[in-house]
Amino acid sequence: MVYFIPTPIGNLDDVSQRSLKLLCECHTLFCEDTRVTKRLLSLLSEKHNLTFSIDNFISLHSHNEKYVLDNIDMSVFDETVAYLSDAGMPCVSDPGSYFVQFCQEKNLPYEVLPGANAALLAYASSGFLNPRFTFYGFLPHKGKERDTGLEFIKNSPIPTIVYESPHRIEKLSSELATLLPERKAIFIKEATKKFERKFVSTCADINEQLKDANLKGEWVIVIDSESTCKGDAITKDDILELNLPPKQKAKLLAKVTGESVKEWYSKLST
Repeated sequence: MVYFIPTPIGNLDDVSQRSLKLLCECHTLFCEDTRVTKRLLSLLSEKHNLTFSIDNFISLHSHNEKYVLDNIDMSVFDETVAYLSDAGMPCVSDPGSYFVQFCQEKNLPYEVLPGANAALLAYASSGFLNPRFTFYGFLPHKGKERDTGLEFIKNSPIPTIVYESPHRIEKLSSELATLLPERKAIFIKEATKKFERKFVSTCADINEQLKDANLKGEWVIVIDSESTCKGDAITKDDILELNLPPKQKAKLLAKVTGESVKEWYSKLST
């Protein structure tokens, strides 16, 4: 069996008990970066008092994935093996997709474990009410392809999630502030880590906030949809007029305004 195991994106406590159990059973690990994986295993071993018996670490990343698998000794798969990307869910803006195809073509049983994912974390943190969203991943770095990506975000009828590196977050923020100044967004730096920070406002306002912020760290951004900005989404006044129990109404108002459920419940109960 081949297991695709998501790794914590910042907090070691986010690794699942099932992931730890399978890692203890593996003799071969395919890794995006063997150095990162060995460091992670060392920390997990120390934290959970575990002993890993991994004999074989195979580097498998976006530049060599096809070559390595096309030339692999198939006897490797006679035992339990796993694939780990550096952080988060394999195949989601991380290597692993060709490995999944390889398993399908070779009739190798495989399973993807649930686990940490920055995109879902960010959308849940946004408070946006639309039940649908688009995951864009990383925008192209420059040129017409980047312009096309920004236009996609601008015209999307549903919220869009993008990833960005610390080296380009200032550029992206400036572009969004120019293109979508009044569009609501949430920028999250270093999600789940010690110095996680959220910026929730319009793109123009967040751009101003970032000028005085420490930008070091990985970023995930959710930009609300065009339709919401045109007034198609439910407003605070719409919710206040609804005939709902105070507790339900407080939850909706908290999502729209950013205030806590407790604060709204107190207001509605007086």
